[in-house]
Amino acid sequence: MPYSAEISRTAPSCFLFLIDQSGSMGDGFTVDAGKKKSEGVADAINKLLQNLVIRCAKEDGVRDYFHVGVIGYGTTVGSAYGGSLRGRDMVPISEIANSPARIEERTKKTDDGAGGLLDQTIRFPIWFEPVANGGTPMCRAFSQARNLIQSFVSQHPDCYPPVVINITDGESTDGSPTTAMHDLSAIQSTDGNVLLFNLMLSNNPNASPMAFPDSENALPDEYAKLLFEAASPLTTFMRSVAAEHGFSLTDGSRGFVLNADLVLIIQALDIGTRPSNLR
Repeated sequence: MPYSAEISRTAPSCFLFLIDQSGSMGDGFTVDAGKKKSEGVADAINKLLQNLVIRCAKEDGVRDYFHVGVIGYGTTVGSAYGGSLRGRDMVPISEIANSPARIEERTKKTDDGAGGLLDQTIRFPIWFEPVANGGTPMCRAFSQARNLIQSFVSQHPDCYPPVVINITDGESTDGSPTTAMHDLSAIQSTDGNVLLFNLMLSNNPNASPMAFPDSENALPDEYAKLLFEAASPLTTFMRSVAAEHGFSLTDGSRGFVLNADLVLIIQALDIGTRPSNLR
C-alpha cells in the first residue's frame, strides 16, 4: 500500500516549500486585505515550522523525523532561511529547532475563564521573513526543487514520499512550469510518488475561494487549471485530516487551493504536512 512507510530518525521524510516572493506578493489578500500576502505566508510558514518542531519533540530532544527546505523565488531563487540557516537547503528539524533567526514577542487573545478575553504575550520564532520583489521564476524554482528532492530520495530510497508545497499569486514569468512540475511529481521512493500541493493566491476578481477540488470545471482561468492539473491527488490519510477541518472530499480531490485566506492556508499546510505513520 503506497504512502504507508514509517517515518523515524533512521527513515526520515522531507518537506519542501516553494514560496513566491515576487513584487505582487506585497499586495493584500483578496479575501483579507488587512495583511500583505508575503506577511501572511511568512507567518503561516513560521508557525508550521514551530509546529513541526513540537511534533518531533520527545523526552530526549527533537528527533530528526523530517528534513525541511524553504525556497523563495522572486528576484533570486534559493534558500529563504534567515540567520545561521541562511543559504541552507534541506535542514534537519532539530537544527531548525535550535536556529531561529530571531524571536518576536506577539500578542494573542486567550480565554480569561470568566467569559472574556485577555491579551497574552507569546514568543514567536522567525526562520523566514516576508519578501516581495521581482518576477515569478517558477520554472527555476521547480528545477531546483527537483534536484533537491531527487538527492533526498537517492539517500533515502524507502522514505515516505516527500511533500512539496508551492505558494504563488501569479503566473510564471520564465515559461510554463507544467513540465517541471510533472518531472518533480514523477520522482518516487519505494512508497510512492512525490506529493505536490499548489496554493494559488489569485488576483483574478472572478476567482472564488475553493479548496481541494476534484475537477477543474469551476476554475476561473487556464493558469488555475494548470496548477490544479499538476497538483497531486490527496492520499486517503490527507482526506481524513481534511475532514477534521470540515472539508468533504472525494477520491479525486487534489492538493490545490485557490484564493485562500490565512486560516485556509494554515489548514492546507496542516493537511499537507501531517503524515499518518510517525514513530
